[in-house]
Amino acid sequence: MSKTLLKILEILFTEGEADLVSVLPINLFTVEEAAKLFKKSSNETRVILNTLADKGILFDFATGETQAYILTPTMAGFFEFSLMRLDGRFDKQVLSELYYQYVNTEGDFIRKIFSIEPSILRALVYEDTIEKEDRVIVLDYERASHIIDTATCITVGICYCRHKMEHLGKACNNPQEVCLTFNKSAESLAKHGIARQISQRQAHRILEQCMELGLVQIGDNVQEGVNWICNCCSCCCEALVAYRKLGYNARITTNFVSEHGEEDCTGCSDCVERCPVDAIKLREDSNGSNYACVDATRCIGCGVCVRFCPSGSRIMARRKETAFVPKDTFERFILSAISTGRLQNVLFDDYTLWTHDLLRRFLSVFLSLEPVKRLLAQRQIRSRFLNALTKMEYYTLFDRLYNHGQTTDYSHPELRQGTVDG
Repeated sequence: MSKTLLKILEILFTEGEADLVSVLPINLFTVEEAAKLFKKSSNETRVILNTLADKGILFDFATGETQAYILTPTMAGFFEFSLMRLDGRFDKQVLSELYYQYVNTEGDFIRKIFSIEPSILRALVYEDTIEKEDRVIVLDYERASHIIDTATCITVGICYCRHKMEHLGKACNNPQEVCLTFNKSAESLAKHGIARQISQRQAHRILEQCMELGLVQIGDNVQEGVNWICNCCSCCCEALVAYRKLGYNARITTNFVSEHGEEDCTGCSDCVERCPVDAIKLREDSNGSNYACVDATRCIGCGVCVRFCPSGSRIMARRKETAFVPKDTFERFILSAISTGRLQNVLFDDYTLWTHDLLRRFLSVFLSLEPVKRLLAQRQIRSRFLNALTKMEYYTLFDRLYNHGQTTDYSHPELRQGTVDG
C-alpha cells in the first residue's frame, strides 16, 4: 500500500467499480454469483463484469455453457494489461510514471512479489545451448517451444516494461510486441482487444527473433497451463532489474548453469557484456591471460552467454538439484497462500458471509499454534479437514529436512515435537 498505488487504482477503477470489485471472491465466480454480491440484476452485472474484463481487471472464461470470471493479479496482470492495450483507454504517460515510481523507485511492492514462495516466474533456457547428453532429460515445461506447441490459444502484446520505459525516455531499441500469452488467458486478452491472437508458427518466429537479440525468456512458474512468456532485456525488464537490485535472492533460475567447456576462453568479454544479471566476470590466470568466470549463485541459466560465445568455450550444464515448479496455477496459488499465512482467506473468501469470517479467523489461529497445541485442538475438534492439514504440514516438513540432508528417518527432533507418539 502507498499513495502511488492509490493513484494507479484511481485511474484503472471508477469509485463504483472499486466498491463492487472489493466484494468479489478470490476464486472463479459466475454472473449469478456476482449479481448476488452486487445486489443487482444478472444483466446489469454482466455489463459491469465485461467492462472490467475490457480493462484487463478480470479474466473471463467459458467453462462449458457457463461464463466464469476471475480477478487478475497485479503482476503479471492488470498492471501490464493497462499498458499493453493500444485503444487509448488509459493515459499511458501518467500510468508509466506512476508504475515506475511504485515498482522501480519505492521498491516495497517488488520486494513482496519476489518474496512469494513459490515464485510467480521462472527463466527458460535457450534450448539450442543445452548439451546433447542433457537434451534427453530436459522436462517439457522447461522448453519454451513445448509451451508454444501445446497452447490452445496464443496472443502477442506490447511489452509492459519497455513500453513503460519508452514513456520515461529510458527504453532500449529492442522490439516491444513480443509478450506472449497462452491458453485461457490468451483467449480473454484477445476477446477484449488487449493482445493480438497469433499462430504457433508466428509465436516460434517471435521466440527465435528474441533469442537472436539475446533477450531472456521469463515465464509463468507452472508446469501445466503456462499463461505467459516475456522476452526480457536486462535494462528495462522489472524481473531482471529487481533480481540484481535485491541481491540475487529471487528464485527465477532454470535447472541449468553456465560453465567452462573444453574450448579455451579467449577473454573477449562478450559473455560479460551479454549476461543479463552480471553473473560473469573476467579473471586473470597465472599466465596473465583473462578468462570468464561465472558466479553459479547468480547465474539464472538462460543460455545467452553460450549462444554468443565466439570461442565456444561456454556450455550449459544441468544443475545437480531440479528446482521445484508447481503443477499448475492453482497449486502455486495454494502454496503461496500457505507460505504467506493467508490460506484461510483462500478457503473462505466470501467476505459477505459471517460464517466465512469466523472460519477464516479460526483457521488463522489454528495454523499459528505450536505443533503440540495444534494436536490438542485437533483431538478436541476431531476434524478430518484439520487432520489432513496437519499431516500435509508434517510430511512437507519431513521432505524439507530430508532434501536438505538433515535427516533420513522420522526420528528427527523437529519432527518428534509435532507427533503424539514420536
